Amino acid sequence: MNRLSKISLALLLAAMTSGCVTAVLGGAATVGVGAAEERGLEGAVDDTKIRAEINDLWFRQDFDLYRDVTLTVTEGRVMLTGSVKKPETRVDAVRLAWQAAGVRQVLDEIQVEDKSGMMDYAGDVWIANKLRTRLMFDSQIKNINYTVDVVNGVVYLMGIAQNQEELDRVIATARDISDVRRVVSHVVLKNDPQRQS
Repeated sequence: MNRLSKISLALLLAAMTSGCVTAVLGGAATVGVGAAEERGLEGAVDDTKIRAEINDLWFRQDFDLYRDVTLTVTEGRVMLTGSVKKPETRVDAVRLAWQAAGVRQVLDEIQVEDKSGMMDYAGDVWIANKLRTRLMFDSQIKNINYTVDVVNGVVYLMGIAQNQEELDRVIATARDISDVRRVVSHVVLKNDPQRQS
């Protein structure tokens, strides 16, 4: 598949997964998915509350912050990704994330640069969708426990791995995708004692 086809496919997938349909289905999906995840339904609901509170804080602070920074929450661990133009925006994102009730850790992976464009975004969407698809069809990976985000070719993973072998397999799968520059893992193991604290 050539680069233009990849970009077109990525933009189509992004358009199909955005808008009102996503917002309406989001709450119902949280309940269904949460019951199947390692963190359980209660953990999924708590994480959804944290996400909503941080998004509200960001939106009230600065719409650009709300638009440019992506947030992933697993068991009170908040991972921030995205690309911002000013270092102050990055500082605000982290500061406000810590203000939400229930936040146990903030992982700052925000990139400060003024270079990202539509082609970068389309490439990132293509990588993310390709990785999610590979994980979904790999019977040795419990993909429901993983969140994938891609910024400027860097893959950020968050979630709960069943064991080290599964995590190694997920990371290897991510590294095997063309145009991936680096893989950053914030995945914890299912039996990690830090999950209980």
